[in-house]
Amino acid sequence: MDTVSFARGVPAPECLPVEDLADCAREAIKRGGASALLYGQTLGYQPLREWIGERHGVDPARVIVTNGSLQAFHFVASALEETGRVIVERPTYDRPRRILNDFEEVSVDDDGLEIDELERMLAGGGPLAFLYTIPTFQNPTGVTLSEERRRRLAELAAQGLRILEDDPYGLVRFEGEALPTLFELEGGNNVIYSSSFSKTIAPGLRVGYAIVPEAMAAGLEDIVASTYITPALVGQATVLEFLRRDLLEPNLERVRGLLRARRDAMLAALERDLPARARWSQPEGGYFLWLELPEGTDATELLGRATAAGVTFVPGPDFGGEPNSARLAFSFASPAEIDEGVSRLTSLVPAAAAV
Repeated sequence: MDTVSFARGVPAPECLPVEDLADCAREAIKRGGASALLYGQTLGYQPLREWIGERHGVDPARVIVTNGSLQAFHFVASALEETGRVIVERPTYDRPRRILNDFEEVSVDDDGLEIDELERMLAGGGPLAFLYTIPTFQNPTGVTLSEERRRRLAELAAQGLRILEDDPYGLVRFEGEALPTLFELEGGNNVIYSSSFSKTIAPGLRVGYAIVPEAMAAGLEDIVASTYITPALVGQATVLEFLRRDLLEPNLERVRGLLRARRDAMLAALERDLPARARWSQPEGGYFLWLELPEGTDATELLGRATAAGVTFVPGPDFGGEPNSARLAFSFASPAEIDEGVSRLTSLVPAAAAV
């Protein structure tokens, strides 16, 4: 029996533009030559920094291109963590929870981060280093911060709240209207913006980036240089060639269609098998949905039995969620596999709920 994985937050192989990337890599080395193959600028491949700067309307000196966006988080946290408290969402991406030495948590509901709760936290504590948030198609819940809450959060940033906005999924929208980023709403003064080409082109390229205040970019150079002499420039040059050929939007359209079918398959299977026994998010894009199982269900214990039955997921407590919660990734398995995997998983839920 093949295992169906709802644990892997990665694109299915058919989402990857393999032939285009192979040609782009060849041309990137030919075009870039020594600049792509030798050591280069510590803060990233300069032509790609310029492309990103133009896309976001900022000086390229503010752009740091890294080996994936998680590395950008490492760098920003290294620079800021000692300056005060760090607040993260609950639940949130598990890797920052492991990286940070200490943090406080603010709740997330169906409309994203709870702004009222955040304001109470800000009023009652000491200096704040930064707030880490994933406003669009959040990992792990799949929810999106509402426009009204975005505007309130941008106002707090304008008043001095430093925010690290992580936005790797924002372009992977299947339905609904795109919302402005916090970076756009606030003007990028106190909002540090982070994104990645992992979800829009391919994760194996390991190309992410952050847009930081110019003074911070200069200060980060020593941190970056102590981590590596130069990031992976060939991957960055390959991404730039892909962008120069105007392949990003056609690829996004293709990926959106593939992922929408997978999201729809998971929602349909859950509605068929768990209509009255559980609750789940309704993401308009991204890779994940959040499953709240019946009270008394231990998702970590359920995972052991589910793995034996041929389906995997990530228990919610790994992200700071409740014991009965789980993250289901719909990005990797095919629609048919998703249908089968949900059937395997839901057949185990009644026994777990009776504990």
